[in-house]
Amino acid sequence: MKRCMFVDDSTVIRKVAKRILGGPDMLVIEAGSGYEALEMCVADMPDIIVVDVALPDMSAEEFIRKARAIQTPIVPQIAICLLEVDLGAIMRAKRAGAQGYLLKPFNRAQLLERFRVLQAA
Repeated sequence: MKRCMFVDDSTVIRKVAKRILGGPDMLVIEAGSGYEALEMCVADMPDIIVVDVALPDMSAEEFIRKARAIQTPIVPQIAICLLEVDLGAIMRAKRAGAQGYLLKPFNRAQLLERFRVLQAA
């Protein structure tokens, strides 16, 4: 079973993602802040991480760098979540180690397609 973490201070976004993705093939875990997510990653690194670019406690790039620095056999696929296409934010996230991005609000088809691409990478 794949494990996915959504890191977003919005409980609504996390719940929607969990409802869309959760099922027999995917366990969705949630974190409301970057530091909370990093603690969870140290304990058990997920296969996929989706991190909001507007976290209240750290930048998405900082989170990505810190997550990548955790010594673990699992190397997660990481995507940032944006409200609009921001090429600067996307490039900074990719330089930090992200593989892609997702726009919100997202619907079921968009989220499932992004995850298909991330899982194939």
